[in-house]
Amino acid sequence: MSSSTQLLIRSARILLPNDEFLVGDVQIKNGKIIQIAPEIDNFPTDKILDATGLTLLPGVIDPQVHFREPGLEHKEDLFTASCACAKGGVTSFLEMPNTRPLTTNQATLDDKLNRAAQKCLVNYGFFIGATADNLSELLAVNPTCGIKIFMGSSHGALLVSDEAVLEPIFATGDRLIAVHAEDQSRIIQRRKEFAGISDPAVHSQIQDETTALNATKLALKLSKKYQRRLHILHLSTGIEAEYLRQDKPAWVTTEVTPQHLLLNTTAYEKIGTLAQMNPPLRSPENNEILWQALVDGVIDFIATDRAPHTLAEKAKGYPNTPSGMPGVETSLPLMLTEAIKGRCSVPDIARWMSRGPAIAYNIPDKGAIALGYDADLVLVDLDNYRPVLREELLTKCGWSPFEGWQLTGWPAVTIVGGEIVYNRGQLNTEVRGKSLKFC
Repeated sequence: MSSSTQLLIRSARILLPNDEFLVGDVQIKNGKIIQIAPEIDNFPTDKILDATGLTLLPGVIDPQVHFREPGLEHKEDLFTASCACAKGGVTSFLEMPNTRPLTTNQATLDDKLNRAAQKCLVNYGFFIGATADNLSELLAVNPTCGIKIFMGSSHGALLVSDEAVLEPIFATGDRLIAVHAEDQSRIIQRRKEFAGISDPAVHSQIQDETTALNATKLALKLSKKYQRRLHILHLSTGIEAEYLRQDKPAWVTTEVTPQHLLLNTTAYEKIGTLAQMNPPLRSPENNEILWQALVDGVIDFIATDRAPHTLAEKAKGYPNTPSGMPGVETSLPLMLTEAIKGRCSVPDIARWMSRGPAIAYNIPDKGAIALGYDADLVLVDLDNYRPVLREELLTKCGWSPFEGWQLTGWPAVTIVGGEIVYNRGQLNTEVRGKSLKFC
């Protein structure tokens, strides 16, 4: 954004940091918010964005995505994924290390950063992946949002499931550790027990609730032993939520996905392997417990765990189908639709999808509409409903588990660093996001 570039958002319903709304204007200069007022005068008309009837929220920070580049670009790449982010009001993302090659050292991290600088329409950050033998790299690489540990549901070098191997990682350094908490030994055992079953619903039985709880308990045990900053990714079960309700140190955070809040095991009957993900969907009663934990603050924020696969891959038949689903285009309208239903409030959504991730990952000047903050913003329409349509999706994989759902809160305009990247169906693919800073 050049020093002379300015933008005025006029007549928006603005969500302020105190959770109140103001109908007014927001002035942006040099990518920063410099004024918020009921009315701002004397502004060039060619730099005014009319937001009448729209609600202005801080841009979504999605703190867990798999964007597949490098090595798996047939599923998704950084450009197409960031286009989907822009359409969904996601202005920043944190991406996982299970690409090809794996992101486990400075060279592979630098490669991703260089790719993102050339391709990403939104802001970006990357995890470094833990292996059994890269402890020195985990301590030295920069910039990274944290260390990702796959305790289960993985294979190869990124699978770190034994306590004896996990402990030195927790014991050394102070960088945030984010865990995919599933008990790999139990998964292996139960795969044998359920071998030969091709119904994808068995996936939720193989990787059952105990599988998740066992690993969450182990991660929490090691975190408490070393008082190590821990983030538990994609919490999926009520028993985990209730366990954390009783025992969650101040330095531990956790997240939940819209899928685990809104979908459950009944989805297998409707969409088959498109419902397959890790950790799996759970029984309906888990939805309610997770919702309550989110509202109560036991769960800190929301992530999509976006993990796209092609329809051809999903059609191979269980157990040969990969786990994962897309999500950045639908996460914000899904959650805003729940707010309009009365399940929570619009300020709750902003806290769970913007401010919460910014605080947890120490990302400065993001996650709120405040003076001096970065102008990463989204204008949403809370008055109209539209269905999720496959043909309108920008993701390369071309499908959604929420296809046909009637949602409100669809982004009308997305702004990244003060520049309009998405405007009522049109992308500005010249915009480039920036590498996120982690304080």
